[in-house]
Amino acid sequence: MHFLDILVFTLYMMGVIGIGIYFLIRNKGVDDFYVGGRRIGSVHIGLSVVATDVGGGFSIGLGGLGFVMGLAGSWMLFTGLVGAWLSAVLLIPHVKKLERTRTFYTFPQFLGSFYSPNVAFLAGVISAIGYLGFTSSQILAGAILAEATFTPLLERQTALIIMGVIVIVYTAMGGIKAVIYTDTIQWIILMTGLIFIGIPIAFYSVGGMSGIREVLPPEFFSLANISWQQIVNWAVTIIPIWFVGMTLYQRIYASRSRKQAQKAWYIAGLFEWPVMAFMGVLLGLFARVAIAQGMFEYIGFDSAADIDSEQGLPLLLRTVLPVGLMGLMMAAYFSAIMSTADSCLMASSGNFMTDILTKWFSVPNSKRLFLLVSQTLTLLLGTIALLLASVMPSVLELMLHSYAFMVSGLFVPVIGALFMRNASPVAAFWSMLLGGGTTITLIIGEWALPLGLDPNIFGISLSFMSFIFINFIIQLKAK
Repeated sequence: MHFLDILVFTLYMMGVIGIGIYFLIRNKGVDDFYVGGRRIGSVHIGLSVVATDVGGGFSIGLGGLGFVMGLAGSWMLFTGLVGAWLSAVLLIPHVKKLERTRTFYTFPQFLGSFYSPNVAFLAGVISAIGYLGFTSSQILAGAILAEATFTPLLERQTALIIMGVIVIVYTAMGGIKAVIYTDTIQWIILMTGLIFIGIPIAFYSVGGMSGIREVLPPEFFSLANISWQQIVNWAVTIIPIWFVGMTLYQRIYASRSRKQAQKAWYIAGLFEWPVMAFMGVLLGLFARVAIAQGMFEYIGFDSAADIDSEQGLPLLLRTVLPVGLMGLMMAAYFSAIMSTADSCLMASSGNFMTDILTKWFSVPNSKRLFLLVSQTLTLLLGTIALLLASVMPSVLELMLHSYAFMVSGLFVPVIGALFMRNASPVAAFWSMLLGGGTTITLIIGEWALPLGLDPNIFGISLSFMSFIFINFIIQLKAK
């Protein structure tokens, strides 16, 4: 990178961290730190939701999908649109109605209000572990971006440490307010940069449509270039996360009202698909053309087989963007990654602090002391996430595994709470344990599953069957 790019990048990142310091000073207690004082409007919430959900990890992951399969990779975020709008209609009214009489900070507290403290505790464990994995995926996304951008000066492990330290310190300082307000700025800059800088310059650099069609086979331009199993796997993994995601519940709690929260979710859905979905895969597709045209030979990459597919997008931007704009685009991507990473770290910290540790330890009476303990815990969990990122090879794989673990354990009990009368806490507890346990066992065991389906499908199926069966037995005994 040119010195001017490094200067722009450094100043931008210092500005983002400065916002974290600003809210560190202004945060007065746990309400500010975890739910933003419950007074934030729909635009800030909506942009924060999409920045957190798509953010850097899915941006890098989408680029990888576009690099491998073309436009059909956009279907992954169509499931995000469906999930956002379904949860706006089915979930948000229930949450905001309960908030009239109760104070929630976490998703497990909401779930426990329907079942029991034991159910809330297990939900906290599953959510905390899942979001710790998701935080790791975002740190890894930042490291992959940094490695590709600063090649050969920066190795991935060094990039991991730098990215991890920035994310961990910033999150522990600012809390959810810093996350939401910086998300708005970062997302606007990222969208503006992609629409008016990244995509036009990359398109021109690879020779326009004639250059693209000379290199790529026709299937790269087809939305049908995907198997039904892949669409099912994405749908079953991503749609339910909108009903169980701790980061999303925190933003529902932070919204001023039900209508404001629903409006935010509709905004987020449209930004996911078609806006970000097609921009992400287009840049990945352009990167595939660029490497075939020999544009990456100057840094030692001669063919698509030479690089990780998720490196294609950052390598493309590094190659085609002019001095100054390169630094701004990289800063925007890094800050988008930070937006997701800090949100997920906040979620994991909230789960551990509110849903797990308070089961054995009394809550400090002082708001300031409680805030200090929360910040210290956030630092510790961030360090663990950094260590986990150092042993995982793929951003998208780590994200989807984290999603699958949470979804398979938590989705069925949430649906039961919303649509069943007198659902059994025992049924909810065992469905969570069996669903999440099955999915993580199948993932770790790397078993060959029928029809190439995702382990999450089998985890959710077992969770559903056990929930229905145990409910039936308990109701039968009651009669």
